[in-house]
This record gives sequence, structure tokens and C-alpha cells, in this order.
Amino acid sequence: MTSFKRPVSRRDFLKLAGLGVSAIVLRPVAYRLGMPQTGRAMLQVDFPQADLLGRNCTADTSMQWGGTIPIMTHPDVGSTKVRDAHRDEVFPWLKEVSAEKIDVNLPNQRWVETPEGYIHSLYLQPCHNLPNTPLSALPQGQAGFWGEVSVPYVDLLMENPTPVSGWMRDHMAYGLQARLYYSQVMWVDQTRTSDTGTIQYHVFDRYGNPGDFFWAEGAAFRPLTEEDVSPINPDVDPASKKIIVNLSYQTLTCKEGDQEVYFCRVSTGMLEGMTPLGEHPVYWKLISIRMAANTVASSYDLPGIPWTTFFAQGGVAIHGATSHNDFGTVRSHGCVNCKPEDAKWIFRWSQPTVLIEPGDLEWHDWSSGSTHVIVEDTL
Repeated sequence: MTSFKRPVSRRDFLKLAGLGVSAIVLRPVAYRLGMPQTGRAMLQVDFPQADLLGRNCTADTSMQWGGTIPIMTHPDVGSTKVRDAHRDEVFPWLKEVSAEKIDVNLPNQRWVETPEGYIHSLYLQPCHNLPNTPLSALPQGQAGFWGEVSVPYVDLLMENPTPVSGWMRDHMAYGLQARLYYSQVMWVDQTRTSDTGTIQYHVFDRYGNPGDFFWAEGAAFRPLTEEDVSPINPDVDPASKKIIVNLSYQTLTCKEGDQEVYFCRVSTGMLEGMTPLGEHPVYWKLISIRMAANTVASSYDLPGIPWTTFFAQGGVAIHGATSHNDFGTVRSHGCVNCKPEDAKWIFRWSQPTVLIEPGDLEWHDWSSGSTHVIVEDTL
């Protein structure tokens, strides 16, 4: 017979789930850092079998709650808690449902049904488990390739003896397993075969990397191709393309003249002015970059940020986000967070066009050939 704990109050639910934590940082489960020079195979993870999965992507910088989120018997914070889901735990995503009772204390009313119960959608990253046949050597004539994580997560073994980046120093300090998550993109410049026959990739941030390098299971990465960066609607006059970010409704619209060609929910800056109002030209695009800042207003350090389109000074960009599923609500330190698939579409559609090699382009002629981003507040 299954035993259930007492119902969770709204206040307890918010506390347990870590709602309201300002920083968005990737935090996986605890482990002991391995030594990469041993050549041991990476841990093999048996993810659930389902067309769509959800990963517990809680981000709790204080570590006070350990990254757990409650599984409830009903899509209602007042129902009974089945148990706590631990950090990075992966569930079959059966379907998304609306809350049985509207709760104004929650940022949205969407829940995900799993075989064990219901989890608030805010902290479940939608993902897939699509392992690949890894390459035993780099493609001929190439110094490396971009690899996109195609499984819920993959463990990393750090090559350098001590961590350099803030996110890796934090992982070491808390005894956390360093991981990459579904849709993150890294540069691969070497392959090797472990003593158990597992092909591993040497991965790192090609841009923005202060000096951290890793080995990871090659099967967890999908090599990006020219098709992944091929421009969308390249024959349309670049001057007619506009990206409109609405802070009031947390939406993004791509327009060609007066015609809307794409729409998605986004998450912009939590505080007024973090995502600057006005019209801004796209000036730098990268397939992937490590983003970090340590100021009075914000502090974060995130590797492998995919499909990044910078448009405002101070490092404000449109990019894919894997650390939450709360699009439609303010959340970021100023950037425009999108689902990775949305950020990729915007990256391909906006001007200028970026080639897969070298994977970035800085644009200085803002008077022509650059898509403009209009940030507005209509309320």
C-alpha cells in the first residue's frame, strides 16, 4: 500500500519548488568528479521510454532545497504530495493539463501528467532521448564540429585539473556532477575510445570559454549540419524583417513587413529596464556561447547557450534556455529566453546569416543588412 504525505500548502509548494529564485543556473545531482585521464567510460543512463520526456530542471543557487520538486496526486498545489522528485530526474511526459484550481501565486496554471502524478510545468524541461551513433574520428578536413545534446542530459569529465569557470567552481564546491542538457550546443575537437569501447568527445565552449575542457559520451551529441543554420526566407528584403518583443505579454513576433511569420512565448528581464525598450539592431550571432556576468544586478554563469542573437548593448540577446519551462513569464537577467527550437528558428531567419564555420558573426554595419529587434511595453 502506498503511503502519502500530508497535503502541501501553497507557501510550502513555492518553497519546495524553489519559485522566486532569481538566478537561473544549471544544478545537477551530486557525484564525485572523476579523473578523465583514466579513460573510463561515462555513466550510462537508462532514461524512460516515451515520445516526450520531462527533466526536473530546478535551479536553486542557494542549494537550500536540494533541487527537489513535489509530485502531486492532482494538478493542484492543495492536493496530496506523492513524493519529491530529485534534481535532473526524468519522467515520461504523458500530457499537459490545466490546474484544477486557479492559483494566483503560481506563474502559470500548466501541469504535466506523469505515471506517478502531476508536476508543475515550470520546472520540467521538455526533452527527448535520441542517442546517436558517435563518430570515431573528426570528419575529414575539419578541425571540429558543433554537437547538440540530443538526450535529457550527459555527464562530463573535466580534463583540466582545477575548474576555471564560475559554474564549474560551484559544481566542485557543492560536489555536483557536471552535466550538459538537452539542446545545449558545444564544440567537439577530438574523439577517443575508452577502455570499455565507448567513444567519447572532447567538448568545450568555443566562445566565451575561460579554460574548462571536458570529455563526454559521443552518443549524446548530434553533429550539426549546414541545414541546421540554413537561412529561412533569405529572399525577403532584410529591411522588412522585424522582431517585436512585448514585455507586457512576454511574447515575441517575427514580421516580414506587416505579415506575422513566427510567434512564441518568451521570458525577459525580471526587473524594469533589464531588457531595454526601443529599437535595436542585431549585431552579433553565435551558434553557441558561454554566458556569464557578475554584477550588482545579476550573477550567472551558463555554458553551451544555443542559438544566440545579440541585439542590445550590455550582452542582451535572444537565446535558447534549458533551465526552466516558464516561457510567458519574466525570468531572465535581461536576455530574451526562448525554447531552444524557437531560438533556432529566429537565429536562422534573422539577418545577418551565420555559417556553420566558424559559427559566429559580428556585424558592424547596423544601417543595413541587420534585423532590428523592437522591445515594447504596451500596458
